Amino acid sequence: QVQVVESGGGLVQAGGSLRLSCLASGSIFSINRMGWYRQAPGKQRALVATITRGGSTNYADSVKGRCTISRDNAKNTVYLQMNSLKPEDTAVYYCNAVLNNEDSYWGRGTQVTVSS
Repeated sequence: QVQVVESGGGLVQAGGSLRLSCLASGSIFSINRMGWYRQAPGKQRALVATITRGGSTNYADSVKGRCTISRDNAKNTVYLQMNSLKPEDTAVYYCNAVLNNEDSYWGRGTQVTVSS
């Protein structure tokens, strides 16, 4: 099993930046890829970005050019750097870890609020 814990959310003005962190623990060597998803009020959870063990990344069109996902293997941590934030980025952001056997683990989420 794997546990993931998010941190770094908060309130920021439009145009500002935030960096989210996701710390993984447990069977971390079984992790194939990790990612960030978000869920705004009244909407379904949606992909923000993913990163594989090999470092390949994938981004939602809505955040391309504004967000960067990265990982620090020594710290078992994945980051999401978000720049030029917009009010529509307001959501609960969830970290996800997918193992080699496709088991999926979610964190409890961290709130990001962008004021206009």
